[in-house]
Amino acid sequence: MRETHRPEARHGRLRRSRPVATVLRLVGIALAVVVVASGSIAAYAVWDVARTLKPGVDLLGHEDEPAPEVGAIDGPVTVLIAASDSGGGDVAAYGKRGEHLNDVTMLLHISADHRSATVVSFPRDLIVPIASCPREDGKGSYPAQTNKINVALTYGGLPCIVKTVENLTGMSIPYAALTEFQGVVGMSNAIGGVTVCVATPIHDRAIPFDLDAGEQTLVGQQAVQFLRVRYGLGDGSDLGRVSNQQLFLSALVRKVKTPETLGNPVKVYELAKAVASNITPSTSLANLNTIASIGIAVKDIPFDDVAFVQYPGASGTRAGQNGVIPITSAADVLFDALRADRPIAITGTTSPVGGTQLDPNAPPPAEPTPTSTASPPGDVVQLPSTITGQTAAQQTCTRGQRAGP
Repeated sequence: MRETHRPEARHGRLRRSRPVATVLRLVGIALAVVVVASGSIAAYAVWDVARTLKPGVDLLGHEDEPAPEVGAIDGPVTVLIAASDSGGGDVAAYGKRGEHLNDVTMLLHISADHRSATVVSFPRDLIVPIASCPREDGKGSYPAQTNKINVALTYGGLPCIVKTVENLTGMSIPYAALTEFQGVVGMSNAIGGVTVCVATPIHDRAIPFDLDAGEQTLVGQQAVQFLRVRYGLGDGSDLGRVSNQQLFLSALVRKVKTPETLGNPVKVYELAKAVASNITPSTSLANLNTIASIGIAVKDIPFDDVAFVQYPGASGTRAGQNGVIPITSAADVLFDALRADRPIAITGTTSPVGGTQLDPNAPPPAEPTPTSTASPPGDVVQLPSTITGQTAAQQTCTRGQRAGP
């Protein structure tokens, strides 16, 4: 584990792999892109979106800085995106739980030259050191503990998730946002749905959720259930669910960046409004200038250079709990590369748990190659095979099963 935060870095392109998360992989990218992607957003629409943003939350160990002028933000950018389905919003459709848990935790890192972006998904059952964080009422702090990463929201809110991930990765995270899964409903509705490939039917009686094989366009609550489904996928593991979320987010990014979306002022406005009304941002992200500047930095990155990877882990027991144990040696390679601004190449398989498979109708993938338009080949870091992922350009299919009680 690292306690110090070194200057941020860039990474490069990666290889083929699995299917973040919703921001949804990404509330961050989605909001940033849609706010600035179309010059046809009227002044009123911008004002309306701006006033919809909720007040920001101060992050631990970060001082407020003046919002930048609108234009591509300088240098590397790192944003944490967390999502919960356990508090706030209309959660009756899938059951409200007692705790407020960050069941989706993702880290978006944009390279210093703004030529590539990496999204790292952290399995919700990843057992890690949870930072000691101040209580929301200001009366003392929650104690540090070893627990599943998804309890960080309960023990200190969004700032505690950020602090925990900073300690785990050694990266400084100046921007963050929290959303409820219900925010996906508005996003998917605004763009007319997100189309995903289902290789074999999904039947999960635990949620419940059923989805036929073939190409399916997910809208509203169906999109939320697709992000939440677990027991109806592959081996029923949380790692399979993360893989499924990455598939969804890849499809979301492709849909958001199409002329059909960005060329339609109404869709741009509705998507920006849907995201803005469903996130709680950090103070650093609670203004449109900052969001727009991040959006400009990412909007022209090719799909091939938007990468989704999963924090490496293996099933095991720690601190008396069954969950996912970090493979720190592999994670160190990934985050050393990001901090050093070096490109990466994925060597892992599409899905280590059988949660997804490549679209059988898609053209065969090219052999992986450690090249990057941003850095010379010699700088590419070959990731260990225990780290899997995919680019936004890769079309993958989810594989279901009949499962659940």
